[in-house]
Amino acid sequence: MAEVTPVVYYVAMIADKPGEGARVLNAFKEAGINLMAFLGYPKARKAEIILAVEEKAPALGPVARKIGLTLGKKQKALLVTGEDRPGALAEVMEKLAGAGINVATAHAVSGGGGRFGALISVAPAALRKAVKVLSA
Repeated sequence: MAEVTPVVYYVAMIADKPGEGARVLNAFKEAGINLMAFLGYPKARKAEIILAVEEKAPALGPVARKIGLTLGKKQKALLVTGEDRPGALAEVMEKLAGAGINVATAHAVSGGGGRFGALISVAPAALRKAVKVLSA
């Protein structure tokens, strides 16, 4: 059975150069903010990053402003974690599909030690239903 944690995430743009991701991550580390997910990839001569924290975590805004990082609007997603095995993510996606919930984005990785994690976003109106479906 997978565990489901509602998270909030923000999208931001940073320079696409060595050390920029480390600079951003260290700022949040120094502020004592535990990121639940961090994604980054090149986009139009910059790099787009996604920063996710638990819904009740300290706000990212003050730290972002301090380092000159402009955050996009606050968005909600689900962090789904569980035992890593063949078909684990397929089962999560199948449950959502069976409930008529469309997945907007999904990023999944093996966490090692027999665990996986997936950051999944759905339409805001379907978020509560997705939590219920995946928690059953």
